[in-house]
Amino acid sequence: MSKLLLTPLLISAFWGSLLNPQAGMAREAFAPSEASLAQSCNFTDWVAGRQYYTGNIVRYNGSFYVAEHDNPGYDPTISTWFWEPTSCGGGGGGGGSCSYTDWVAGRQYYTGNIVRYNGSFYVAEHDNPGYDPTISTWFWEPTTCGGTNPPPASGFGAIVSKAQFEQMFPNRNSFYSYEGLVQAAAFYPAFAGTGSTEVRKREAAAALANFAHETGNFVHITEIAQGEYCQNSAQWPCAPGKRYFGRGPIQLSWNYNYGLAGQALGLNLLNDPDLVSRDSAVAWKTALWYWMTQRGPGSMTPHEAMVNGSGFGETIRSINGSVECNGGNPGQVQSRVNSYQSIANRLGVSPGNNLYC
Repeated sequence: MSKLLLTPLLISAFWGSLLNPQAGMAREAFAPSEASLAQSCNFTDWVAGRQYYTGNIVRYNGSFYVAEHDNPGYDPTISTWFWEPTSCGGGGGGGGSCSYTDWVAGRQYYTGNIVRYNGSFYVAEHDNPGYDPTISTWFWEPTTCGGTNPPPASGFGAIVSKAQFEQMFPNRNSFYSYEGLVQAAAFYPAFAGTGSTEVRKREAAAALANFAHETGNFVHITEIAQGEYCQNSAQWPCAPGKRYFGRGPIQLSWNYNYGLAGQALGLNLLNDPDLVSRDSAVAWKTALWYWMTQRGPGSMTPHEAMVNGSGFGETIRSINGSVECNGGNPGQVQSRVNSYQSIANRLGVSPGNNLYC
């Protein structure tokens, strides 16, 4: 991540909506795996401003709607491109077929979400930040969920296998584990989970290429030159004795970025920035936080660039465009492009157009 990545001014306009307590990644919606939408299904009552992902089902004024596209809580009766009427009999829990994913510690769940944990199913009786279903019994209730086969793989894990990942980066630091990346990707299910298989593969390749570039092919966990990177901020004041140099796959830098990422992920990264270099899943989450939500010096997030067809070049612009793009450092741009093309080839997909910035 460039040290010119973001300024508080750039952040303030974009992040205002994301940090609404009823919207954005600070209140990330649960994205269920694909399952039968007919008959019984898993739903919650629609809430204005809550983030919903493709496949989420809501009840609104007695009718049911399934999200056809990710959206920040648009009205199902007005924003018909984002929502499609559906049928949902048998309530939001209990027996019959249902929509569920495997439980993930620390992930936000809402009332009505169904998870599988150690072979059993549980329905959230109350909103909770990923409490253990077998321990926090006030938040979770055992339930049944027809069918014995696990849900089809989705998101990043369905696009890049562990074997492929290890073949791509055989000399990486063990800190950058495949398991940590998959766990982080579950926190952002739209990552490599949006659009056609071709689009999903391109996004996975684009993210891995940029992250590899930032870390010397996943060798460096922290920045070599470990400066203070503390900018005066009333909202994100630097903690005494803490330094906010680059850490993790995106080389997260500056106190305000640690503050913003921490708020989105439910972690106190401002007071404990070293957590990004101690916990693999947290490190990957900070990278995906930036990828999914930040525009940096660009005009769109890297995720948006890949799913809307703007191309790999726009991901470079959003990550380090003020330094590398428009002829700033063509060698670095070419290095990113080479990596992207190589990874895309391994995944069996063409790199698409607009590779440069």
